[in-house]
Amino acid sequence: MAGGSVAVAAGVAKERAAQYQGRVTSYVIITCIVAAVGGSLFGYDIGISGGVTSMDGFLRHFFPGVYKKKKHAHENNYCKFNDQGLAAFTSSLYIAGLVASLCASPITRNYGRRISIICGGLCFLVGATLNAAAQNLAMLLLGRIMLGFGIGFGNQAVPLYLSEMPPTHIRGGVNMLFQLATTLGIFTANMINYGTSKLEPWGWRLSLGLAAVPATLMTVGGLLVTETPNSLIERGLTDQGHRVLQKIRGTDNVSAEFQDMLDASEFAKSIKHPFRNILERRNRPQLIMAIFMPTFQILTGINSILFYAPVLFQSMGFAANASLYSSALTGAVLASSTLISIATVDRLGRRVLLISGGIQMIICQVIVAIILGVKFGTEGELSKGYSILVVIVVCLFVLAFGWSWGPLGWTVPSEIFPLETRSAGQSITVAVNLFFTSIIAQSFLSMLCGLKYGIFLFFASWITIMTIFVYLFLPETKGVPIEEMILLWRKHWFWKRIVPEDATLNGT
Repeated sequence: MAGGSVAVAAGVAKERAAQYQGRVTSYVIITCIVAAVGGSLFGYDIGISGGVTSMDGFLRHFFPGVYKKKKHAHENNYCKFNDQGLAAFTSSLYIAGLVASLCASPITRNYGRRISIICGGLCFLVGATLNAAAQNLAMLLLGRIMLGFGIGFGNQAVPLYLSEMPPTHIRGGVNMLFQLATTLGIFTANMINYGTSKLEPWGWRLSLGLAAVPATLMTVGGLLVTETPNSLIERGLTDQGHRVLQKIRGTDNVSAEFQDMLDASEFAKSIKHPFRNILERRNRPQLIMAIFMPTFQILTGINSILFYAPVLFQSMGFAANASLYSSALTGAVLASSTLISIATVDRLGRRVLLISGGIQMIICQVIVAIILGVKFGTEGELSKGYSILVVIVVCLFVLAFGWSWGPLGWTVPSEIFPLETRSAGQSITVAVNLFFTSIIAQSFLSMLCGLKYGIFLFFASWITIMTIFVYLFLPETKGVPIEEMILLWRKHWFWKRIVPEDATLNGT
């Protein structure tokens, strides 16, 4: 950079990454693990919903019409669970979460990440209590809405916390602790469903009520962890932010990183309306990613498989216990595959994992569609051999998602925004994710009934589009400090045409 004075026009104005000092401290690892527990709420609900909606006791109590169709000997396999009320049980949570995520943005920005984590845990705790004690559909849906508020707050704050606390060179892996907690929540829920399915007719209450466990862990964790230095400095607590930064980096020499945070904070304080600011031209690349990354994550079809895995496998002719066992297997695969991503994301980079995972998912979706289209009628059952093959291919699909779009659909949006729009950007990411999650949750059973095996080709086509999108438009964020991310876009072949010259510099 040429000599002379540099004025900050939009946050960080020069690259100081090479001057960053510090090490990976045990304090950072412990606090990030505690904070990441918030992801288990999201995962537990995804895993528990599908199992509960396939339990006879639950269906008899709240959805007797679905229960009768399920027991009908000649019901169309693809349509036996098609009921908008049953779908609303799943989707209502995500609509509430969408609203809550937008409300959580100003709270996260003005009062810190910890407060949003605590609010999310408390809301989820109330929702779990209401669901476990539900006597009618209204009470059940109210509990789901409270769970949604908890997820909205948690998904807003936890990924931000995990992006801001660790040093740059392990940020990707640490951020993926959120996804790891999510996948462990899914696996735990699947195993609980497998056990409670034998406790008729009240086992479903235990499944829903045990959501209070991760809710309690998240609330207590929010009380124990320290606030991120980025948030403290943004709120004017500069000295405290400096002390926290020294503590989490394990050194007193944090001047370069601290200066980046101060530069970002100075500009952030001048932004009174972050949602309006995020629409400006210089923030266009981040906004596009905040919208498309979560959209594509859901359009992989993964939530359909995880929500309705027991229902889906039952539709394919698996017995009730076998379907729950198969969904527990997919949950275990998802949790283990996230470990692959944690180990490789900061070495191979985000793009390699997203593209390779996309290619494997396309192949798996097409194979499942062919098997079901050729070997499975509307009233028949798959042979044992083909049933096992479907489960294997679904597990390979889940494996690919677990190392690619699962964790990176959250990691990339949480690390690319400048400080002044970071909370607003994360709110958009969460809102878009929950919006499409609710749409898929509400429509999947109807789509399964209408498209039959074509549902897998529908998702395969979307995975093809998103893989091309990543190849063309997503720059590699590996190793780029979070407060210098804005400089990355001006080096990209496409986005440099969009981001104006003064997005980072004003002067020479």
